Amino acid sequence: MAELEAGSISMAAGGGGRLRNALSGMLCAFALLLIGVLAFSIRLFSVIKYESVIHEFDPYFNYRVTQFLSKSGIYEFWNWFDDRTWYPLGRVIGGTVYPGLTLTAGTIWWLLNSLNIPLSVETVCVFTAPIFSANASWATYLLTKEAKGHGAGLMAATILAMVPSYISRSVAGSYDNEAVAIFALIFTFYLYVKTLNTGSLFYATLNALSYFYMVSFSSKMFRIATSFRKFFTLYCISAFQVCSWGGYTFIINLIPMHVLLCIVTGRYSSRLYVAYAPLVVLGTLLAALVPVVGFNAVLTSEHFASFLVFIILHVVALVYYIKGLLTPRLFKVAMTFVLTVGLALCLAVVAILAALVASSPTKGWSGRSLSLLDPTYASKYIPIIASVSEHQPPTWPSYFMAINVLAFLVPAGIISCFLPLSDASSFLVLYLVTSVYFSGVMVRLMLVLAPAVCILSGIALSEAFNVLTRSMKFQRPISDDTLPTAGDSTPGSSSTATITTSTKNANIKKEKMGTISKERSSKKSRKETELVGSSPVRPEKEEKLCVLPSEASAMGILFLIMLCGLYVIHCVWAAAEAYSAPSIVLTSRSHDGLHVYDDFRESYAWLRHNTEVDDKVASWWDYGYQTTAMANRTVIVDNNTWNNTHIATVGTAMSSPEKGAWEIFNSLDVKYVLVVFGG
Repeated sequence: MAELEAGSISMAAGGGGRLRNALSGMLCAFALLLIGVLAFSIRLFSVIKYESVIHEFDPYFNYRVTQFLSKSGIYEFWNWFDDRTWYPLGRVIGGTVYPGLTLTAGTIWWLLNSLNIPLSVETVCVFTAPIFSANASWATYLLTKEAKGHGAGLMAATILAMVPSYISRSVAGSYDNEAVAIFALIFTFYLYVKTLNTGSLFYATLNALSYFYMVSFSSKMFRIATSFRKFFTLYCISAFQVCSWGGYTFIINLIPMHVLLCIVTGRYSSRLYVAYAPLVVLGTLLAALVPVVGFNAVLTSEHFASFLVFIILHVVALVYYIKGLLTPRLFKVAMTFVLTVGLALCLAVVAILAALVASSPTKGWSGRSLSLLDPTYASKYIPIIASVSEHQPPTWPSYFMAINVLAFLVPAGIISCFLPLSDASSFLVLYLVTSVYFSGVMVRLMLVLAPAVCILSGIALSEAFNVLTRSMKFQRPISDDTLPTAGDSTPGSSSTATITTSTKNANIKKEKMGTISKERSSKKSRKETELVGSSPVRPEKEEKLCVLPSEASAMGILFLIMLCGLYVIHCVWAAAEAYSAPSIVLTSRSHDGLHVYDDFRESYAWLRHNTEVDDKVASWWDYGYQTTAMANRTVIVDNNTWNNTHIATVGTAMSSPEKGAWEIFNSLDVKYVLVVFGG
């Protein structure tokens, strides 16, 4: 009977555990759904307050390319020569853009129309950024969960869904590369950390494909599928293969830095090898397939660090493998040989790479990369890059505007990552350190800093709430009539004992055990007694260390709730006021109400309806994309800024007297000049 009762109790406990896990999983899924809705809805202020319209300048080029892709198909896109830009030079679009955003939105549009949901290309482009903001929040949950658990993951995902730095680039209508790239960045990091924790080659392969998400795209996406099954398979394969942003070089340099850090600190394992080696091999091969990248994946200095760490990793792996086969004496000899050969090989590779880039005046680095490594480089050699406002160093108010109170939570998150330190938590700290440096060089890169800040702030808040709520849980109110007297030893009085009473009892037990151990003469029995006596005391010590007074716990919880409330208020204000107004529609407030100035769209509409199709329009390069997309007229320069000489020619014409300007514009067949003036 006793065995049957014990079996029934264990079955009941197992059933209760499964039910608890199922409920927690359902609550977690529901919370993630709400986080996705929050991330999507907070970015709709621009549509609610104004209308469904594309924002800024670069998004208009992306919108125009998406329109061409949806009408002509992927093969025409790869071979598209645009004669309406950079007249009379033109531009090869397929070989000079990162097409991930365009292909992603084109795929969404095609899928919706295949399901008989007739949305326009413009509508899909407007809402692409909010959709991928929800995806980025879910990816943040996955990444943080791998390092610090579900609670920290949910907190980090909630924070990222509202962070102003990310909202500034992902509001409805902000159809730019960063909208998709941040999701790809976080998801790549998640798969890398997942592979580190599991050592699974499956996740390592997905990691390489996710890296390809930042670099390339499969042209098979837009082939006509004869069945839904074929289309679904094709879409799933291609979903990991979207080129998104030139910032993919951040990934291929940050991960090697973490691998090298693990090797130097003695944390090498087979899981580290599986996480990194497939990424370098498959990722580089796939990256070279993208026309805009091509052989730059193996010939530019931005990628050399990954190859050098790849060699070092194999040398270390060989050393560990030999160590398991040889005796200690033979291992010393073999290790000397392996290290000598490995060092010689590394020096040879460095020499070859140095010879390849020696002929380049920038030593194989791009202008933007040199601007990050040397903040004064752009102002000296590439003034057109330095003239852009988003390439300027940020100020302290910019940080407060972008991350608000999260700046005060990040240090606590860093401390939490070291308690205890794991491969995943060390990667998060390294990600934060590098992104802080790059954001200090260029205000645009505060977007890369945002996920790291949100993750570490989520970890800090989760740990703080965990400690404070646990302290409240173990507190018991004590009144005078419930305190046990000196002679009271009834079971009823023992039930009202608090943590303080149990701690005193534990100390009494410890003293008794110490007295007994002193009376034992044998060392062996003394050791056994210490082991027996220490086991019930250790949990009491740990419980006492993690429990705070109830008043302090309540005040701490209230303070954190107020801090989160201030953060939410700031985020909603930033989304509704600071980042929702499209630059193409200007507004102002005066004593007689709100005034809307729609001069830009009216000017482009006038050009489209009152000029010839082949007329050329001269403007400063800022307005080139909008003129081509909205007026459908040929422009001399645009926002691609690939030809400084052509831009200098237009600048010379605009700063010259009328006669000189007329001669320059006439040589370029210009018939209309777009001039922005007024206040």
